[in-house]
Amino acid sequence: MKSYWLKTDEGRTFLEPRDVPEPDPEVGHLVVRVRAAGLNRGEMIVGGVMHRADKIGGTEAAGEVHAVGPGVEDWQVGDRVMGRVIGHDRGAFAEYTLMPVHQAMRVPEPLSMEEAAAIPVSFCAAYDAVVAYGRLRDDQWMLVTAASSAVGVAAVQTGKILGARVIGTSGSPEKLKVLATLGMDEGIVTRSPDFAERVIQITQDGANLAVNCLGGSVFGECMRSLAFAGRIATVGYVDGVHEAELDLRRLHANRHVVFGISNSRLGEADRAATVTGFVRDILPAFAEGKVRPRIDRIFSFHDLPAAKAHLESNTQVGKIVVRIE
Repeated sequence: MKSYWLKTDEGRTFLEPRDVPEPDPEVGHLVVRVRAAGLNRGEMIVGGVMHRADKIGGTEAAGEVHAVGPGVEDWQVGDRVMGRVIGHDRGAFAEYTLMPVHQAMRVPEPLSMEEAAAIPVSFCAAYDAVVAYGRLRDDQWMLVTAASSAVGVAAVQTGKILGARVIGTSGSPEKLKVLATLGMDEGIVTRSPDFAERVIQITQDGANLAVNCLGGSVFGECMRSLAFAGRIATVGYVDGVHEAELDLRRLHANRHVVFGISNSRLGEADRAATVTGFVRDILPAFAEGKVRPRIDRIFSFHDLPAAKAHLESNTQVGKIVVRIE
C-alpha cells in the first residue's frame, strides 16, 4: 500500500513516500480503509510531544472498517469509522491503518469522510480543554488564543455547543471574520500579549476559561485575563516558547487553575474516557446537523507535502485534510 513516512533531518520534518504491506488485524483493533486524514501541527514540530520520527505519519483518520481484529465487538466490515491512530508503527497517511477500538467513533450520517477526518484529534483535545478539565458552563466566558488553529476552531465550536460566550485572538482580522460565522462572540486582533485589558472590558469580570493554543509568549497575559477561580489550559506552543513566568500571588489570591492538555503520557483507559465523553456530550451536535467541522482546504494524497507546507504557512482557519483516493 502507499504511505507517507515522517522523517527528520537537521531539525526539520519531511514526508517520504513508501510502499509497505497492508496491516494485519490485531487484538482490539480495526483495520481501516482510510478515505481521509487530518494534518496536525504538533506532529510536525521536532521535539514536540506529538512528534515521532521514522513512522507512518498522521494521527487521525476516517474511512470504512476493512477487517476486525480478535476481541472486537460491535463493529462490522463496511462500517464508517473515524478516530485517532495510536502506535509507533502505524499512521493515517496510508491507504490502510490500524485503529484501536477504544478510539473508534461512528461517523455521523451528515458528515463526509473529509469532515470526519477533521474531528478526532482537534475536537477530542478541545473536549478535554473545555469540558473535561475546563468545566465551561453556558453562563461563562471562554478566551481562545490562536483561535484560527485547528484546536482553536474546535474549542470555539465546542464552547458554542455548550452555550458559552467566546472571545478569540488572531493576528488576522479576516480570520476573525470567518470565526464569527462559526458563532464566536468577540474577536481581538493581536499577535502580542496585550489583550487582557480588552478581555476584562468585554467580560467585566474576566474569562472563566482560557484555552492557550499559542504558547508561552501569551501565558502570562492569559492569566491576567482570568476571572476569579478562572482556569487556563495549555494546548500547544506553536510560538516555540516553552517557558513562562508564573505570578504566584495572582494564582494564589484568585484560586486559578493551570493545566495542560496532551495525550502523550495517557494510558488506554484515559484515552478511552476522552472518546466516551466526546461521543456522549459533543458528537450528537454533529449528528443533528447543528455544527460541522471547519475545513480550510482539502488536498489529494499525492499532494500531502503541499498540504504540510500549507499547514506551516499559518494562513489556514481550521483543519487541513488529505483525501486518499
